[in-house]
Amino acid sequence: MPGENLTRAEATERADVVTAVESYAIALDLTTGPTTFASTTTIRFSAREGASTFLDLVAPAVRSVTLNGRELDPAAVFADSRIALEGLAAENEVVVVADCAYTNTGEGLHRFVDPVDGEVYLYTQFEVPDARRVFATFEQPDLKATFRLTVTAPQRWQVVSNQPTPEPEPAGSAVVLEGGEPEPTATWTFGATPRISTYLVALVAGPYAVVRGELTSTDGRTIPLGVFCRASLSQYMDAEYVMDVTRAGFDFFEKTFEYPYPFDKYDQLFVPEYNMGAMENPGCVTFTESYVFRSQVPDGRRERRVVTILHELAHMWFGDLVTMKWWNDLWLNESFAEFASTLATAEATEWTGAWTTFTASEKTWAYRQDSLPSTHPIVAPINDLEDVYVNFDGITYAKGASVLKQLVAWVGREEFMKGLAAYFRKYAFSNTELRDLLVELEATSGRDLEAWSRAWLETAGTNTLRPELEVDTDGVIRSFAVLQSAPEEHPTLRPHRLGIGFYDLGEDGTVVRTHQVMVDVDGERTEVPELVGRERPGLVLLNDEDLAFAKVRLDEASLAFAVEHLSRISDSLVRCLVWVSAWDAVRDGETPASSFVDLVLGNVGAETESTTVSVVLSQLATAATAYADPARRAANAVRVADELWALAQQAAPGSDLQLQLVRAFAAQAVTGEHGAPLRALLDGTLTLEGLTVDTDLRWDLLQGLVQLGAADDAEIDATLAADDTATGRQAAARVRASKPSVEAKEAAFASIVDDPEVANAIIRQTALGFRRVTDPALLEPMVQRYVDALLPIWESRSYQMSEELVAGLYPAPVASVALRDAVRGWLEANADAAPALRRLVVENLADTERALVAQRVDAAEAGAAS
Repeated sequence: MPGENLTRAEATERADVVTAVESYAIALDLTTGPTTFASTTTIRFSAREGASTFLDLVAPAVRSVTLNGRELDPAAVFADSRIALEGLAAENEVVVVADCAYTNTGEGLHRFVDPVDGEVYLYTQFEVPDARRVFATFEQPDLKATFRLTVTAPQRWQVVSNQPTPEPEPAGSAVVLEGGEPEPTATWTFGATPRISTYLVALVAGPYAVVRGELTSTDGRTIPLGVFCRASLSQYMDAEYVMDVTRAGFDFFEKTFEYPYPFDKYDQLFVPEYNMGAMENPGCVTFTESYVFRSQVPDGRRERRVVTILHELAHMWFGDLVTMKWWNDLWLNESFAEFASTLATAEATEWTGAWTTFTASEKTWAYRQDSLPSTHPIVAPINDLEDVYVNFDGITYAKGASVLKQLVAWVGREEFMKGLAAYFRKYAFSNTELRDLLVELEATSGRDLEAWSRAWLETAGTNTLRPELEVDTDGVIRSFAVLQSAPEEHPTLRPHRLGIGFYDLGEDGTVVRTHQVMVDVDGERTEVPELVGRERPGLVLLNDEDLAFAKVRLDEASLAFAVEHLSRISDSLVRCLVWVSAWDAVRDGETPASSFVDLVLGNVGAETESTTVSVVLSQLATAATAYADPARRAANAVRVADELWALAQQAAPGSDLQLQLVRAFAAQAVTGEHGAPLRALLDGTLTLEGLTVDTDLRWDLLQGLVQLGAADDAEIDATLAADDTATGRQAAARVRASKPSVEAKEAAFASIVDDPEVANAIIRQTALGFRRVTDPALLEPMVQRYVDALLPIWESRSYQMSEELVAGLYPAPVASVALRDAVRGWLEANADAAPALRRLVVENLADTERALVAQRVDAAEAGAAS
């Protein structure tokens, strides 16, 4: 993909030549057939006279290119996804007519046919560089322009873009549904957008169902709202709730940022086969339709939808109104939106425990990402577009958001928000760099942020904080210090503003905070004299309130107290911090996996926070399999499944915990005895009070049976016949890939690697099923198949699909020396492979190497105990 991989140097050079882009006029005809559509782009721009540059375009055919009235030969100027433009004038107009291709990979203009009714649904996804799959473009964020779309499509469709949808004009007729009759078409001519970047342009078209509403902005404008989804899903769409959350977010952000919503309307569209959670297209936000809940889902999933809605809304200011000049500041967009959306969720919605969710999910993700060999500073060097792809990661989103939370604690919330307000006013509809934001925050806070930026944003790695206490025979603290360390490869010690909490058993038997101090930690050792002379509590908790981004370890006495009384800790965030600390210690090879298994099975039944439960249950699966001593892995697996089923039967009827435990049991069932309750639940001969075996839970139970060899293709076919929907087909692909034979695993692998036409959603679900095994040995024959496929995958697929396959098909459950050596061998033999591919493989390898260390620690503990 050499022509598609724009470098920063090329972008800088082009921005020097193209001094300003005035406007795009884009005409798309979506009635020309099922594989391609007609695209005509007119761009007006200023340039250095006599200079040369290029446009970006990924298209099967270019019909014509006209520059300032001169017809250029497409065969001469279009090559390698670029259109050469030579002999520029001071003011220019270029017109490109092309046939562009629909995709089924979630990139560019995605085309989906609903199996329920045969209807066609389209949507765009342009971040990072996929506007060029739909129209000719200067594909870089700093060349902002206005965009005016004209779209021809079936008259009965909804056609939605960044600007309000105009009344359509009749445009003849065309065949839309395969095998159908011609039907009336129409043309929609949208008004011009404000100045935005190319990756933020959006188009969604199809017979979407819509619910409309409105709100009043702080500047008095009426902002139209719309919530869209496929017609066959509309019965499940709780549009009024989505709009209620949106209204709460508007009120919170407009007041907090002191800047009214900067666009004309706000549509939210839930679209099929989406690769991400959502995308912040101004006024036309797209979401994965998995947020349309057709079955019962854990509360954490509902909360995540709220956070996502508010994340995209925050982007309207940070990212859309003010946009980074180049992708090295991508973190500012995503970290800010993640921080702001969690803040808004906690303070403006019913999900008041959002910071606990953030700690359980986002920070756990960040700690893992920051421990990988591929970790990077938050402000990452982005040399080309492939660098951008791989940096949509836990550093860019979760660590960055965690560091912003620390920055707010350091400079003060009021000062931070005042700085943001000044930043939005100063740079509205333009592009910025990190320093531009820091200047405004320095002005409002009085803090010099240069040193802070160097320590937190320009270095990688996570610090570890430990308490050091001396206690006399009466239990009184005689000295207290916080020790800070850093990994050898990333030795930076950072300043931390954090709380230290003391916790003890209260009169009612719950664990409550009895004292707290806020301190500034810096360097290897920070003395805390204000704690000297106090009685030592049961639990000493560093990073109380979770303001800092650092791994925290408990002293020996606090760890024992926390493990014994975890279920009695009344504060969900404190419990979560204990869970996180315990898991980090296992991942880092400091404590055995078996101890974490004991902790989870002894306490998860009393946990009340949905996301904490889901994260801990996922970690339990890893601890009991990949991290466990292989000699006792089988016994561990049986015990885990047995106790999950027992806990599921004990859970409160109809509770979130009950649902999650049943699903976890289905996923981790390993014996024929486990198959009996799964079969009984599926057949209805066994019921758990309050548990509804709905459509999606049926698939989960069936998958448990299939991976045990207790259900076959005929049952999968029958279940699919009863649920022949897009979601049902994806579930069937996942369940089929779970069959417990080498032949089935090879068939699943081949079905998505050898066939380039498979849709993205099927690839994703098949890979999930491929990795589901009761015995990791089942995947050992696939190790060589995997490494042999790496280069062919990379050379034949787009980045997005390559990542899905390289990460999704990695036989991680094997977690063996043989897997480690095979992957190491591939890396040694392919030193010149694309850096982005090597990074994905290196990250896979790192997880296996970590698992092998954990296995040795667990085996040593088993030996010591015997």
